[in-house]
Amino acid sequence: MTAPFTLAHLSDPHLPVMPAARLRELAGKRALGYVNWTRNRRKYHRREVLDALVADMQAQRPDHIAVTGDIVNLALDAEFAPAVTWLESVGTAREVTVVPGNHDAYVRATRHHFAGAFENYLRGDGETDGSPFPFVRRRGPLALIGLSSAVPTLPLMATGRLGRAQLDALESRLAQMSAEQAFRVLLVHHPVQSDSRMNRLTDSKALRAVLKRRGVDLVLHGHVHIHSTTWIEGADKPIPVISVPSASALAHGNHPAAAYNLFSISRDGDQWRCVQTVRSVDANFRVREIKQTTLV
Repeated sequence: MTAPFTLAHLSDPHLPVMPAARLRELAGKRALGYVNWTRNRRKYHRREVLDALVADMQAQRPDHIAVTGDIVNLALDAEFAPAVTWLESVGTAREVTVVPGNHDAYVRATRHHFAGAFENYLRGDGETDGSPFPFVRRRGPLALIGLSSAVPTLPLMATGRLGRAQLDALESRLAQMSAEQAFRVLLVHHPVQSDSRMNRLTDSKALRAVLKRRGVDLVLHGHVHIHSTTWIEGADKPIPVISVPSASALAHGNHPAAAYNLFSISRDGDQWRCVQTVRSVDANFRVREIKQTTLV
């Protein structure tokens, strides 16, 4: 058996504290989002929770870290510089891979800021000027494949969309990898199967069709702010699809406290072995292991 490669996964930090918004920025959807943040979300998205979680994750010394979106809240101009500083504190662009979430592309005016601000963290191998989605980054035995489901939506909606061009490019990339001995990890913000009208990936059926034809070994996503493991049909075996709660959240309502996943991935003969460990923040801001599962 090869030495394990450890991939950490966190999502939806919704970086607190959010900078003050200028009046001219608070129009349409942003106005509703700002009210929701000031009256509700800031009560349970806490910087001390996020800091405790990241410190524990770094203490585990993962080989690589994946962040599946919603780093900022309303995609205000003033949010991106602090977000870059935070991400640099998590790890270098060599050590961390990110994909955007719907809050990172909240409105049309700033929907492209994420790709510019975090360019080095989503640059595919061999790309010098950033990479369009999907991008591929190889780290150890992993091929990390990043998608963008982040699109501006109408107020009260948080759906995502990949689009035909991105889906076709994904199929082409996966076809090219078919002869490689790589553990393929697909990163996307929205869940690949959901019945929620407000939160779904609108072309999830088309994405699942690509994955059924071409296969990957693991799908990681955020958006729903819960622990979730589902399975979808792959080319030659079922594919585990795993989400994680918000990295900054106190437990509230149906949403659990902040957590992150660790995946220990190794090669045993002609088979992959992947063990998931979940670590979560408790009421005293201490982080502890709450679950371990062998996926393959």
